[in-house]
Amino acid sequence: MSDGSNHFERALLFVNGVASVEALGALLRAQDFVVAVDGGLRFVTALGLVPDVLIGDLDSVTAGDLARLTGLGVRIERYPVEKDETDLELALRFVAEQGLGVVRILGGLGGRLDQTLGNVFLLLDERWSGLDVRLDDGVDEVWLIRGEAEVQGQAGDVVSLLPLLGPAHGVRTEGLAYPLRGEVLYPQRTRGISNRLLGQRAHVWVEQGVLLCIHTRQKDEVDLNNGGTK
Repeated sequence: MSDGSNHFERALLFVNGVASVEALGALLRAQDFVVAVDGGLRFVTALGLVPDVLIGDLDSVTAGDLARLTGLGVRIERYPVEKDETDLELALRFVAEQGLGVVRILGGLGGRLDQTLGNVFLLLDERWSGLDVRLDDGVDEVWLIRGEAEVQGQAGDVVSLLPLLGPAHGVRTEGLAYPLRGEVLYPQRTRGISNRLLGQRAHVWVEQGVLLCIHTRQKDEVDLNNGGTK
């Protein structure tokens, strides 16, 4: 890879949504490839980081910030304001092309409902179906389950399983307070909402269909995590 991103463990895509800087800081690791997605640069700057890449139409980035990053040698991927994709979609395409298999989208939840829903539905794109892509604001962790997945957290964390694109068949769980045993979850019903972790791990299987998993951490867990920043 021309930008040397192959030695990074994950890509962090900072998006211009609603999130606590402290909560996002708790998610950082030493070997993260940091991508500022347009206005998401504000989170990167607040955390004292220099992004590896700045990407988007840059309509939310000041001329001063752009000059500073250019002077630091940051790679700039600039696109027209009038385009068919959101800045986040462009950023996801970029990191997928770099071969980064683990992607965390930080700050992509909250704020405008259309943007939040668009970010969630963007996870369905087959271009990154083979990647581990999750939206995370330090409190809520959101991703798709195709086949099976493990949920990691603390006892009492809320876990909701929502079927997308139609019913999800053969849904089974282990480690949740209200177990599912080969059930069908329907988009228009609320059967999979507000389950809870019994311990630090749970397992989810789905035989047919796609589940949206929303893992909500408890406040004391988030506060504890805030001690472990990059």
